[in-house]
Amino acid sequence: MVERQERTAPDAVLTRIGQVVMLHHAGDREEARRRLLELWTELGEHGDPLHRCTLAHYLADTQDDPTDELAWDLRALTEAEGAGGGVAVRALYPSLHLNLAADYVKLDREEAARVHLRRARGAAGVLRDDSYGDGVRAEILRMEGWLGEGV
Repeated sequence: MVERQERTAPDAVLTRIGQVVMLHHAGDREEARRRLLELWTELGEHGDPLHRCTLAHYLADTQDDPTDELAWDLRALTEAEGAGGGVAVRALYPSLHLNLAADYVKLDREEAARVHLRRARGAAGVLRDDSYGDGVRAEILRMEGWLGEGV
């Protein structure tokens, strides 16, 4: 008997991004950055906005300079805005804004950090009660503590 294949195939681009992210988490930041940039070039400016958003989001994490990290996180947010309002994209907004808040803290721009922290908090309602959602909510609380009360 032939097994029935699942109707939705895994997303090959997201799988490739995930593989490079594992490389980064294993400690090879330079190689991860190089491979993510290759994927960025491969996708081109007309690539799927969700793929471009995800790639920019992870490229930001591989940057050494906080200004470069901010530029990639801003690009990730721009790509998310171009991807439409699907569930997958809406679930990214809390993390995207949280990353921007962290970038602005690194650059001593607390007011901009507070703006994005508020946006992260406002978007957090779409997060599921799972490890991803719990992690993002915990980071929001941590950032609130970092920036002080009255955010």
